[in-house]
Amino acid sequence: MKKEKRRRPAKHAQAKTASGVPWVWGGALLAAIAAFLVYSPALSGPFVFDDLYLPYSLPGMESQPLKAWVGLMRPMLAFSFWLNFQLSGREPFSYHVINVLLHLANAGLVFLILRRLLRQETRRDLLAALAAGLFLLHPLATESVAYAASRSETLTAFFMLAALWIFTQRMEEGVGWGTAIMAVALYGAAVLSKEQAAVLPAVFLLTDYFFNPGLSFQGVRRNWRIYGLLTVLAAAALAFVARVLIMSDTAGFRVKDLPWHDYFWTQCRAVWHYIRLFALPYGQNVDPEFAVSRGPLSHGAIAGLIALAAVAAVTLWHRKRFPLAAYGLLVFLALLAPTSSFIPIADPIAERRMYMPSVGLLLIVLEFVRRSTASRQAIIFLGVGVLSVAGYLTWSRNHVWASATALWESTVAGSPKKSRPHFHLAFAYYSLGRCDDAITQYEKAATLEKPDYRLLVDLALAYDCAGRAGDALKALERAAALESTGHVWATIGMVHAKQRRHAEALQALEKAEKLDGGFGMTYVYRGNIHLIDGRLDEAEAAYRRALALNARDGLALDGLNEVAQRRRAR
Repeated sequence: MKKEKRRRPAKHAQAKTASGVPWVWGGALLAAIAAFLVYSPALSGPFVFDDLYLPYSLPGMESQPLKAWVGLMRPMLAFSFWLNFQLSGREPFSYHVINVLLHLANAGLVFLILRRLLRQETRRDLLAALAAGLFLLHPLATESVAYAASRSETLTAFFMLAALWIFTQRMEEGVGWGTAIMAVALYGAAVLSKEQAAVLPAVFLLTDYFFNPGLSFQGVRRNWRIYGLLTVLAAAALAFVARVLIMSDTAGFRVKDLPWHDYFWTQCRAVWHYIRLFALPYGQNVDPEFAVSRGPLSHGAIAGLIALAAVAAVTLWHRKRFPLAAYGLLVFLALLAPTSSFIPIADPIAERRMYMPSVGLLLIVLEFVRRSTASRQAIIFLGVGVLSVAGYLTWSRNHVWASATALWESTVAGSPKKSRPHFHLAFAYYSLGRCDDAITQYEKAATLEKPDYRLLVDLALAYDCAGRAGDALKALERAAALESTGHVWATIGMVHAKQRRHAEALQALEKAEKLDGGFGMTYVYRGNIHLIDGRLDEAEAAYRRALALNARDGLALDGLNEVAQRRRAR
């Protein structure tokens, strides 16, 4: 018998730590520690901004079935929030933890995808790890991760990256039906998390062109199964996107005073702003001042377009020499297109829109690194330095998200001429009982933009908090002139009641009930007045009416307890 030759283990099988665990698991553990470390300041942060209007902050949602949650917004996103709500209710901590875990998973998927695309590179593991690390620790991702409402970005990216990863595993030999169905199902989940995922088929096509087998469309023919399914689902996705845009007044062609052509010229500048934030992440702002370009010559918009076209032309001309950079640029533009092209969005720019497109810019960076003649040790040393700086900047930025006042004070400092940051800072101060500070910020907001109903009502509450009943009533009367609602008249009744003007208060509450019989505070305020006047039966009836609308109304329950105590004391 021939003696069997001893086979040498493959190199990747030798890459073990002393404990026998593959190095990749050690890297994953290190990444998890780094992620939670840099995002730790924001983990205990409160709900802010749009969080206050999403299902997990709305009163009465605890008694609503899952169907009611999903029907209010993007289904997959709503489902994730519903799961969070079952876990911890309105406690923000778990929402932040899930966001960090999603971000960590996305960084892992970036690593796996790049490791696959760079399969011909001798240093592929190092390059993929550095890119994934920068994705994980880059401060530009902070808003998408630290802001609970921005789970729409991290969750959408998770499904998109998972679909792309599954595709890249089989694209060379041709994707089979099972793999195609899995990838397309993930694509559907991404679209149901946020509409911008509809562009994912373009990323698949680009991946096929550049990496299967390279700079040709042979892979497209080989992968006809997945493209056939994608064509059908993409049509449904576009219909879903159209439905969302038709219903929305903050995105789509119904956005007030923002025609598509002005938005396009504005985005010719916005793209460069995003690139600058990626390269030099300073001046981050959750609500930046960014002027709208009213035509090609406004604010140098035409220069931005020409520069972008020139960079794209040069990169594509040299695509055979720099395929990774060309691929990265096209992926960046494709992923950014839904929010930065022709479809208007009320806010011209937002950092969270760069979460997924930043992967394209990472590929451009990798092109230069992989072509470097520097030694492996030098690349590791430089990479660790860059990641350390990025991690520190992200950790610093997360301190801003640790409290509502810190967030909006920072935003006001960066956008002093914009009304909305002053409004939100005022609300943060009011929530802390800093009534005079709240009034200052509300009044500033009112000078920067014509005050609407909501600002006037909140300003009135701040006046009332500071003991300025006369100013509160004037503000409420202005609000009622704009929108005569049960809320505003109930608030007028509350202010009158505090001044012992019970006749005027009851009259205002009667008007509030006629306008909106379902506003529970009307009956709570009425019950309080009757309680003060010693009319216990009327007080009890009013409180019970409030509880009929919301069985968990704490103020109404407290009122009923007070009624019972007074009866026992008689």
